[in-house]
Amino acid sequence: MANEKKVAMVTGGSRGIGLGIALELAAGGFDLAINGRREAGEVADAIGQIRSAGAKTLYLRGDVADGADRGGMLAEIEAEFGRLDVLVNNAGVAPHVRADILDAGEESFDRLISINLKGPYFLTQAAAKWMIRQRQAGGNSWRGCIINISSVSATVASINRGDYCITKAGIAMASQLWAVRLAEFGIDVYEIRPGIIATDMTAGVTEKYDRLIEGGLTIEKRWGTPRDVGRAAAVLAKGEISYATGQVVNVDGGMTVGRM
Repeated sequence: MANEKKVAMVTGGSRGIGLGIALELAAGGFDLAINGRREAGEVADAIGQIRSAGAKTLYLRGDVADGADRGGMLAEIEAEFGRLDVLVNNAGVAPHVRADILDAGEESFDRLISINLKGPYFLTQAAAKWMIRQRQAGGNSWRGCIINISSVSATVASINRGDYCITKAGIAMASQLWAVRLAEFGIDVYEIRPGIIATDMTAGVTEKYDRLIEGGLTIEKRWGTPRDVGRAAAVLAKGEISYATGQVVNVDGGMTVGRM
């Protein structure tokens, strides 16, 4: 028997932005399938937080860059919940070493393309096929939603992490492609571009961005939080914005607003 509550899958959902999204979706009435690469014991606290927010929660250990893992995770969701209504492609990595594009190597490029771009692209493909079947079974009243978490780096160039910027620009185009392809099936596709968000990924550059924010990098003089991104994702996932598939939501404190 299919789950009565809507079900959302959040990749990289056990910490940082992903956890912020998962908590807001749980509070918004979704059950959750949380993907991560760490052992279940290492994410027990995060999963406990999500369950405490009211969601039945399934933890899926797997690598989005691996095709077998992607298929296995979707199979686990189907076995546990019998449905999937929302996919949030959040999992992503930064370069191990920030290197000038004149010096950067292929190993880092291949790693980031595989995890940040290929993984979510083909996970979306597989999830969308399942969502299409649900639409065909449930009629026009059923709607799905896919949310890609990219970055202001999709359009803001950082020459010491070109591989990261390229993957996020790729996600931006993928979001448009999937929005066009899936509209006929009642599946909305959105892209959220976070700015400077306080997570473990940005912990090593705190002092740098403290200075930049104070100097006017953002209109709002503060770091963003995972909850800021989570609240935006929840609004989209719940269908509270209609007639807007394919759109980009910048959660960046005004960083990308053109100014003179």
